[in-house]
Amino acid sequence: MDFTGGSGGGSDRRQIEESKPLLGEMSATEGSKMGAARCRRPLLHCNGMRYKLLQEGDIQVCVIRHPRTFLSKILTSKFLRRWEPHHVTLADNSLASATPTGYMENSVSYSAIEDVQLLSWENAPKYCLQLTIPGGTVLLQAANSYLRDQWFHSLQWKKKIYKYKKVLSNPSRWEVVLKEIRTLVDMALNSPLQDDSIHQAPLEIVSKLLSENTNLTTQDHESIIVAIAPLLENNHPPPDLCEFFCKHCRERPRSMVVIEVFTPVVQRILKHNMDFGKCPRLRLFTQEYILALNELNAGMEVVKKFVHSMHGPTGQCPHPRVLPNLVAVCLAAIYSCYEEFINSRDNSPSLKEIRNGCQQQCDRKSNLPLRLLHTSPDLVSQEATLSESRLKSVIVTSNEIHVEVERNNTANQKMTANVGNDSEPNLIDCLMVSPTCSTMSIELSAQADRILGCYVEILKMLSDYDDWRPALASLLQPIPFPKEALAHEKFTKELKYVIQRFAEDPRQEVHSCLLSVRAGKDGWFQLYSPGGVACDDDGELFASMVRVCNNVHILMGSCYKTKKFLLSLAENKLGPCMLLALRGNQTMVEILCLMLEYNIIDNNDTQLQIISTLESTDVGKRMYEQLCDRQRELKELQRKGGPTRLTLPSKSTDADLARLLSSGSFGNLENLSLAFTNVTSACAEHLIKLPSLKQLNLWSTQFGDAGLRLLSEHLTMLQVLNLCETPVTDAGLLALSSMKSLCSLNMNSTKLSADTYEDLKAKLPNLKEVDVRYTEAW
Repeated sequence: MDFTGGSGGGSDRRQIEESKPLLGEMSATEGSKMGAARCRRPLLHCNGMRYKLLQEGDIQVCVIRHPRTFLSKILTSKFLRRWEPHHVTLADNSLASATPTGYMENSVSYSAIEDVQLLSWENAPKYCLQLTIPGGTVLLQAANSYLRDQWFHSLQWKKKIYKYKKVLSNPSRWEVVLKEIRTLVDMALNSPLQDDSIHQAPLEIVSKLLSENTNLTTQDHESIIVAIAPLLENNHPPPDLCEFFCKHCRERPRSMVVIEVFTPVVQRILKHNMDFGKCPRLRLFTQEYILALNELNAGMEVVKKFVHSMHGPTGQCPHPRVLPNLVAVCLAAIYSCYEEFINSRDNSPSLKEIRNGCQQQCDRKSNLPLRLLHTSPDLVSQEATLSESRLKSVIVTSNEIHVEVERNNTANQKMTANVGNDSEPNLIDCLMVSPTCSTMSIELSAQADRILGCYVEILKMLSDYDDWRPALASLLQPIPFPKEALAHEKFTKELKYVIQRFAEDPRQEVHSCLLSVRAGKDGWFQLYSPGGVACDDDGELFASMVRVCNNVHILMGSCYKTKKFLLSLAENKLGPCMLLALRGNQTMVEILCLMLEYNIIDNNDTQLQIISTLESTDVGKRMYEQLCDRQRELKELQRKGGPTRLTLPSKSTDADLARLLSSGSFGNLENLSLAFTNVTSACAEHLIKLPSLKQLNLWSTQFGDAGLRLLSEHLTMLQVLNLCETPVTDAGLLALSSMKSLCSLNMNSTKLSADTYEDLKAKLPNLKEVDVRYTEAW
């Protein structure tokens, strides 16, 4: 058997997805320029056994010195040899023992090893390696043939890597250096060793070589990149190499190397990277690569094709890390566009300074207040006047919209306190409180403007994919952009497309991300509402967030039918809602009607103002009349009288229940049985109008989660509820936690989980009888 360092050499060509050409615009003639075809060199791997690179292990050692006399020849004969057990470590530059005694008292340098081979003479000891050194031979005996071969290939790899580090540390002629790099790459591709370091070690050697030699020509750059391209197909480039690639993307964005070599590298980064925080230069390289694509003749069309190639042709992207990585790159790039303004505000170190570690804490200047960013010279005096004023009404102008905002003394004191200390007021609050703050001048450089346009367009592209939209909405909540970006009219205007896509999506997990995550933290809903920082369309986007789509309320079903959401609108956005209703917006008219129906507004004057607003338009007048009719019917239904117990016949429908309840007064109805009927969640709108209802039987009906959520909001006094054999799930059952009066609950044969059951038991203190048979919680 022939065991040499470069044994094997199968010619199997790996067709990896990342290695495919990115765009169809590259012709065969263009692809042959600058050696671009060389980057498609096949990945060569040895046929046969594969081994893990050894770093240390136990092995028998024997050292034979070259006999110079007859006596020494006798002493080194095989009958007098002795073997010593050693725990040997394969360090970067030598072979050393954990117990430096006997044969291994001194480490064996790789430079001193002239040859490594298997013992092949007759009657040689089994499983032995022979290391030829000056003046003798070192024999290593393993326990079996596999370990012997593993030691053999590991020693050869360590020895060759050590040699290449020496050779490439002092380059003389770059033609020779390039040849050595290609040989090093071929060695890594042909090695039977399977380990991350096998491909990383050559990349680190080249990375160090490039960092120490910054005066290379562009041709040298491209030749080196093409030479190491096969190693990059399955490995992330080291940080220094990322810097080198970034430089090449900036200086030669139209180079064929960007398309031919960098495309599969960036694709692999986006598909497999788990955390850009651990290697930020991978993100910088990806960012520069996308900007280089944007510099091609087709511009954003090339970027769009790249994004589509990352998503794939199917409706579901098979790579879950692509979207978070793309969004991280976009957010960092957009942040960099406003870095100059951010640093002028708080004098925080720039990304470049953080990356290079060149700014010391003591070198920083004192913080600059936010007001120094504004172009108005009288702003400071105006803010002082504002802080001294008491209970003042401020008119916020957004095109033609004038919304009067009441600000109390507490808010003014907060602004005064913020100006007086190192903290700064929230930018959104500043723009809402003071009209002069809306004159903040954000003028980006030409380069920053191109970067902003490119990455906002990518966010738009991402929002067009249905499978990516829920995760994208979640990644953009809470608002991840700096204050300066939100004050930049161009940015908020371009980003409006993304928010519009979220608002139009019927899935709750998407449009619910438009709301704020917690009190006091504005969300996209507040940002684009009339009077908000980014509103420049007279509230059209705000209205579209709650617009009726095919007679089904997109946001109403999950948000603004709840009292909590209506209360939030009444407290913060009542003025904008009334203004849009006054202009005939049907969605806003319905919101005002709901506020009246749920008694959200306590102030009589405000109620009269809302009624006047509704009666000022035809659509408002019609919907207000319908509200009054419903209120009269509701009062008639809830009037005391009628039966206390009622059972609907089997096979009855929602329409049958509605007709029955509209036939008279049911103010005394306490026990209602709908068991074995065909009612659905739609009947919940009628059930919530029964004020005295305490027992409800929905056994074997089609009553689902939506109806259960509605019941939990209104029938808080319900004591007995039977949901046996209904299609309810955890999503609806969790809403029952607000029904504190429940004493008996039957969830037999439902999709109840054990976790939800435990949660309900903890939150319903009066619950005494529970049936969870034939569920996961049973």
